[in-house]
Amino acid sequence: MENQLFEAYQLGDIKLKNRSVMAPMTRSRAVDNIPNELMATYYGQRAGAGLIVTEGTSPSANGLGYPRIPAMYNQHHVDGWKLTTDAVHKNGGRIFLQLMHCGRIGHHLNLPTGAKVVAPSAIIAEGQMYTDQEGMKENDLPQEMTINDVHEAIDDYVNASVLAVEAGFDGVEIHGANGYLIEQFLNPNSNYRKDEFGGSIHNRSRFLLNVVEKTVEAIGAEKVGIRLSPNGAFNDMSAYPEMEETYHYLAVELNKLKPVYLHLLDHSAMGSTPLPEEVRKNIRENFEGTLILCGDFDDKKANQALENKTADLIAFGKPYLANPDLLERYKAGAELNQPDFDTFYTPGAKGYTDYPFIK
Repeated sequence: MENQLFEAYQLGDIKLKNRSVMAPMTRSRAVDNIPNELMATYYGQRAGAGLIVTEGTSPSANGLGYPRIPAMYNQHHVDGWKLTTDAVHKNGGRIFLQLMHCGRIGHHLNLPTGAKVVAPSAIIAEGQMYTDQEGMKENDLPQEMTINDVHEAIDDYVNASVLAVEAGFDGVEIHGANGYLIEQFLNPNSNYRKDEFGGSIHNRSRFLLNVVEKTVEAIGAEKVGIRLSPNGAFNDMSAYPEMEETYHYLAVELNKLKPVYLHLLDHSAMGSTPLPEEVRKNIRENFEGTLILCGDFDDKKANQALENKTADLIAFGKPYLANPDLLERYKAGAELNQPDFDTFYTPGAKGYTDYPFIK
């Protein structure tokens, strides 16, 4: 029997040619935060994936915490991203834009003039951030967002999703994982707010649920996905007692809003905290849409998860980074290219568009 990974899949209104997803991976090639031809080549090469989710893309100037990450808040960004959507669609692929506001994970040297590092609360994230100007720097102390800032940030996500559709994307993935702005609201260790966006699980979840609800209203539920990393410790996220209860609440509330998929990330392959099995099961039981799992999969583990109905789609990160023709290699039982870690975030084509295709 053929591996289920190679089967077509209906995701909302679009048909995916297989059940593999290219996971979002920061690659730092967007000079001046504007997507370019080199990026279009990179994504176009990987259009053999059933679905591509782009690298994290900021919906606002304040969200650009890293150097050379792309944005989606003006016409230059729309025009730049059209190069990528055209390349992917021309090669028969489907692509969602991941919307990622870095929040407190950032440094002012990486932001355009007038932008600022902001977060739910003025709590610095332990760790360092690379800057092109001065190398590694400690993360900035963020400014606590006013209630107006919070509502503006929600509107930024909605505006970016509308621009994404204009740029030809099949949909957007809202990044609620990995310790960025949305998870900074969810986690009580980074959210000390006393207003309606802080305190209880209900209030700490409000920012995420507002973003999803308004984005669904703007572009349609079939074009909206959400990524979560329960129990993740990435970017100075620390454990808290109500974690399982929080993600149960989110699964139930997200199910009411009906985003087309929920993308769950397990960090344990990178030596971090694992996705608790009980949380995964709870989400599977309470969220009726498509479930994507990501974290240390190969073709055999992927097929097993699909056969067991643990997930509907499987996302691959580094394997797609180094193997533009990943599924062809899996089908042929061919050896995989190994990723060059030194060129993950460096400008230029080396370690980006020069990985060889199968002979």
